[in-house]
Amino acid sequence: MDEAFKDYDALGLAHLVRTKQVKPSELLDAALARAEGAQEKINCFSALFPELAHKQLEQPLGDGPFAGVPFVTKDLAVDIKGAPITQGSVAWKGHVAAEDSTLAARYRKAGLVFFGATTTPEFGLTLTTESTLHGQTRNPWDTTRTSGGSSGGAAAAVASGVLPLAQASDGGGSIRIPAACCGLFGLKPSRGRIPMGPGRTEGWNGLSTVHAVSRSVRDSAALLDVSHGPEVGSRYHAPPPSRPFLAELDHDPKPLKIALWRNAPNDTQPDADAEAGLKFTAELLERLGHTVVEASPEMDGAALGKAALFTISANIAAMVDERARALGRDIREDELEPVTFQMANLGRTVPMVELAHANNTFQTAAIAYERFLDAGGFDMTLSATLARAPEKLGVMALTAPDTMGEAVQTFAPHCAVFNQMGAPAMSVPLHWTQPTSAAPSGLPLGMMFGSRYGTESLLLSLAGQLERAAPWAHRKPPVWVA
Repeated sequence: MDEAFKDYDALGLAHLVRTKQVKPSELLDAALARAEGAQEKINCFSALFPELAHKQLEQPLGDGPFAGVPFVTKDLAVDIKGAPITQGSVAWKGHVAAEDSTLAARYRKAGLVFFGATTTPEFGLTLTTESTLHGQTRNPWDTTRTSGGSSGGAAAAVASGVLPLAQASDGGGSIRIPAACCGLFGLKPSRGRIPMGPGRTEGWNGLSTVHAVSRSVRDSAALLDVSHGPEVGSRYHAPPPSRPFLAELDHDPKPLKIALWRNAPNDTQPDADAEAGLKFTAELLERLGHTVVEASPEMDGAALGKAALFTISANIAAMVDERARALGRDIREDELEPVTFQMANLGRTVPMVELAHANNTFQTAAIAYERFLDAGGFDMTLSATLARAPEKLGVMALTAPDTMGEAVQTFAPHCAVFNQMGAPAMSVPLHWTQPTSAAPSGLPLGMMFGSRYGTESLLLSLAGQLERAAPWAHRKPPVWVA
């Protein structure tokens, strides 16, 4: 079983099950053993629920593309019936999901077997995965550093070899940042591409979406194929692809014109490590026949930051108030992280007109981005996912209000704008820093590509080409449980 997880991605494991070379129960037992090993070393799980997984295996798995493959979801917003889900918050401790979310139902239909939930900071509110409830999740490449946030538990579990694919979510970079920190592929889909229901059909007024982190591009593409599409009550949905997303990997993209977007809207510049990654990536793209031109869209970084703060704070206030109603009492200050408590209070005082201004600011950015692409004849943009190598633990935690603000603003400054525009973006593991005594294999530092709304197919086609030209799956971190 060790060899199965070591040598195969999720589609590869499904092939082993389909051809009866391995039983789903054997894959599950192996995944659980690895999860326990990873938990001890890097603390990436909020819960394991093997009894639910074994119960699922008692039912027919169907013939979906992932039939029999062990899988985990993030401890935030995606419900698995009967499984604990805490949103990373003391205020939600002990909460158990009453039904599957729409996304979980689609995953179940595809044959995925749920056995655990991965850690997240409270409500996914910061770029590191640390919480009072579950503690610090450590990066398998250097256990003194963050695995990213808010899907850091998912990324750490995949990077350490527990499993090849895990669900994640992204409201301001929370798929792409952990992928970049942990040497994985991470795609944030377009707004409205993936279901968020059944209770509501968008998160954070459309800023947040869901998908996955993975070791292979094809796992991400195939998971998108089984999960995308409108749901009951959708306000909008992304345009359907002309062919399966997985099929895009069979075709190199046409020669692309790519804008190298170096400085972020808030004027943060990439450090020397990130700059080295941009240089390597641009040269690789040129060798593959693409054209890279340094150019940047004009955006008001201060206005975007203010709009995001007000929008997210208002949503956090509503979420806390809903939990209070469910409990029949007020949520105490000591049941929330210090920064979360401040944001909830801010959210209750934001004038309604500011939310309208925020929405207008996001639309202005989306229009500016597409006009920039049009004017330059660009197909997409390239930026460093992270402006510097993965940060030390503790600096960006919700319990560290004195250091968190500045660190978060400058850590991954290009990421949130794609949530604000609703456009797709992906982090591709193309660069590692130089080895050090603490990180003998170096530290991952992903490169981010963003494109127009609804163009995941183009991004995946390029990702497949990059994966063939500069493969990364063979790179293993010092903490490798497989």
